[in-house]
Amino acid sequence: MKKAIFKAKNNIKNQKKLYVILIGLALLALIFGIVFVFLISEENMSYIKENLTIFFSSIKDKNRFDSFLNSLLNNNIYIIGIWLLGISIIGLPIIVIILLFKFFIFGFSLSSIIFTFQWSGILKAIVHLFPHQIMFLIVMILISFYAISFCIKLFNYLFLKKIINFKDVMSKYMKILLICFLTNLFISFYEAYVSTYFLSLFN
Repeated sequence: MKKAIFKAKNNIKNQKKLYVILIGLALLALIFGIVFVFLISEENMSYIKENLTIFFSSIKDKNRFDSFLNSLLNNNIYIIGIWLLGISIIGLPIIVIILLFKFFIFGFSLSSIIFTFQWSGILKAIVHLFPHQIMFLIVMILISFYAISFCIKLFNYLFLKKIINFKDVMSKYMKILLICFLTNLFISFYEAYVSTYFLSLFN
């Protein structure tokens, strides 16, 4: 266990620049998502408000097991998609775009809920988005980092003829996928049962 923690710390230290770049870009996308609410037309904002009102009003009537499965499936599509893109060298820019998109959507959702429901929207946003959505964004950064790192290693191996322990790298890459899957189980369960329960109390 200590050896694994040491390896993880060493890996982060060695590739600190990549983490900083990814987190920096993600935060910019998040801020843009928050600000974007104020840039869209009044007609589109009315449409968003209407949909949010319907969503929060009907949340107590939703089948929680179906919500759990939908959340699990949707999140896993992102995880598997990014993981597979990491195996292909050309997938690197797509990985970054997907990561930025998720952070943008989070920021947009946060500001839309608050903008629609005002003061009560702050509480709704907290229950609806925290902590599970924050956890999923962390999962997105984690899987994106390792996918990009794998892309770079694969490029160096194929084109620059650098020697790497491919078996060890692939094994580590598979472990990250498994960790993300297990974390997503908790995230989807929390979203479908815990978050939905508290939101239904407010309505």
